[in-house]
Amino acid sequence: LEAMAESVAEKGYAATTVADIVGRAGVSRKTFYEHFADKEDCFLGAYDACVDILMTQVVDAREGIADWGGAMRASLRAYLEVLASEPALARTFLVEVLAAGPRALERRTEVHRRFAELSRNLHEQARRDLPDLPELPDGVYDAMVGAINELVFELVRQGRSDELPSLEPTIFYMQLAVFAGHERARALRGEDDPV
Repeated sequence: LEAMAESVAEKGYAATTVADIVGRAGVSRKTFYEHFADKEDCFLGAYDACVDILMTQVVDAREGIADWGGAMRASLRAYLEVLASEPALARTFLVEVLAAGPRALERRTEVHRRFAELSRNLHEQARRDLPDLPELPDGVYDAMVGAINELVFELVRQGRSDELPSLEPTIFYMQLAVFAGHERARALRGEDDPV
């Protein structure tokens, strides 16, 4: 799976062959086909592994943080730092999934739903802490995931994954503004944020 992610990050999904994967992994074709039906199946396995790593880090980052804003920021920071530290994972997760066919796009849609649900849960926590916050339409959580994805995607596409943590203030402010409005977001974000 690691060899798949690395090969796809280097050559792109379309140009990656089973020979590339087995050569990089140091295994035989026979071993490859004992585990995967084809290149697409292997890619989906690598994509799922990327998702597991990201989701685990994002969820673990907010463990034990009672404050919803702190939990939001910790999750966001974990997401950006994992992708920044693993450029092949970032490229597989965000860029090459778009070239890997309909099954990969379905997986991507499901992952976006999972991230939207994490946002919904944080907003529910925020509303318990601040009862005057309004309910949000369901589509807002999907839109927030889409906006974050687009910002992150562009840096990864350009080969600038190491710069992803620099997006934290902007994304954090956007999340706060969506949840609590502009004025409250300015107050909650912290004075050291450059946004």
